[in-house]
Amino acid sequence: MNAQTSKLGQSKPVVNALSTRHGFLRLDSILAPLGPLPISRSSWWNKVRSGEYPQPIKLGPRTTAWRVADIVALIERLEGKGDLRG
Repeated sequence: MNAQTSKLGQSKPVVNALSTRHGFLRLDSILAPLGPLPISRSSWWNKVRSGEYPQPIKLGPRTTAWRVADIVALIERLEGKGDLRG
């Protein structure tokens, strides 16, 4: 199994987490190509800093994640605006 295959295998837990609305997601699971949001890391962080996107939760000194419920709410809000590009 190569690196691409192993990364693609992570998408099912992301879908399960999004459907249950519980838990936390790391940034790689939020942003494309593995995640649902087609936005760059720099644009994501700019919108987090501006308050437009949810604030992260520090789970440890080098671990940052977002609540699944916050990401689902963000996706629903963006879909309502018709703008999933961020």
